[in-house]
Amino acid sequence: MRIPLPSETVFHDIERSIKEYRKFSQRNISEAIPDITIDQGMILLFLDRYPELSQKEIAELIFRDNASMTRMINIMVKNKYLNRSINEQDRRRFHLVMTPKGKEVLTKLPPIIVNNRAQSLMGISEEEQFQLKTILKKITQNCTKLNAL
Repeated sequence: MRIPLPSETVFHDIERSIKEYRKFSQRNISEAIPDITIDQGMILLFLDRYPELSQKEIAELIFRDNASMTRMINIMVKNKYLNRSINEQDRRRFHLVMTPKGKEVLTKLPPIIVNNRAQSLMGISEEEQFQLKTILKKITQNCTKLNAL
């Protein structure tokens, strides 16, 4: 049976789009905040809006495994973007708190993100974006159903 090469599938196009968007976004973020990665910025954004989130919950939101998340948190603590302490309610978990330096990043990051999104979606109508989201959700649901079997 002959199957299409990976580069001939829609999944290759999806993966390539994500990778190109991440490179583009990281370049723009690095110009303003040299020592912050996209993922570290997402951690700060989620902690700002939901300070009660655990490391594990944030890892799920940014699509990272626990080991990667721990490495990122260690770097962010070392770079003074976060403080980490033992969670008194559950000593197996850490309590993460943004430092003033981390909060300063949040004053610079949103306009960069808005610009990145606007530039990357240029020429794509609201209707096309809605269609794309609908299709991607269907793919996710199909895979989720299959994983549950």
